[in-house]
Amino acid sequence: MVTPVGKRKAVVHLMEAHQVSQRRACDVLQIDRSTVRYLSRRGDDGELRDAIKRVSRERRRFGCRRIHVIIAREGFEVNHKKVRRIYREEKLQVRRRGGRKRALGTRKPMVLPDGPNQRWSLDFVSDALTDGRRFRILAVVDDFSRENLVLVADTSLSGHRVARELDKVIAEHGMPKTIVSDNGTEFTSMAILKWVQDTGIDWHYIAPGKPQQNGFVESFNGKLRPSRACKHALPGSG
Repeated sequence: MVTPVGKRKAVVHLMEAHQVSQRRACDVLQIDRSTVRYLSRRGDDGELRDAIKRVSRERRRFGCRRIHVIIAREGFEVNHKKVRRIYREEKLQVRRRGGRKRALGTRKPMVLPDGPNQRWSLDFVSDALTDGRRFRILAVVDDFSRENLVLVADTSLSGHRVARELDKVIAEHGMPKTIVSDNGTEFTSMAILKWVQDTGIDWHYIAPGKPQQNGFVESFNGKLRPSRACKHALPGSG
C-alpha cells in the first residue's frame, strides 16, 4: 500500500470483506480519509493514449523517450513525464531479450520513387586497415537515379555524425521525401530521431533481418570495394 491507488483498494476491500464503515477501515489501516475520497480532475487523454499505443505497435523496440519524440512530431504538446506515465499504465515496456535491441520497421508499404530526391537509402560497409584497425563507410544512394550521393569513411560514425553528413548532402542535392535504413544503433539513436523531427523527413526502418527491403543500397554496397587509397585517407591511418 504505497501508492494512493493501492491504499484506496485496501480500504474498499476491508469495507466489503468485513462490512465496516469507511471511517473504521481508514482508522484500522491508518489512512487519511481524504486520500480515499479524492476524485481525480485529470483530463481525458484518450487521443494521446491511442497515439502512444499506435506508435508502440509500429516500433516495438522503441522506449518511452523515443516514443515521446515521435508523438511531439505528430503535434502533441506533452512533456516526457506524462508520456512515461501512460506508457507504464498501458504496460508497453519493452521486454528484455538477448542480443542488441532492434527497432522493428514501420508497418506501412513504401512507395516506389518516380523521380530524384524522393527516396534515399543508407547503409554501412565495414572493412579493415592494413594495421588491423576496423573502419566503416556510410553510403547514401538515391533510389531513383541509383546515384551515390556520398561516401563517408571513418573509424567512428555516430548518430550525430550521420546527421551532420546528411545535412551536407541536403545542402548540395536538396532534401529527400523519404530515407530508408536498417535498424542500426546509429540510425535509431536519439540524435537521428531529433534530426528527423527538425527536418520533417519521413524515415522508414526496414524489418530486422530483411536486407532485401533496402535493396538499392545493398546492391551498391555489393559493388563497393574500399581501395588502399580510401584506407590511407582515413584520419590517423598514415
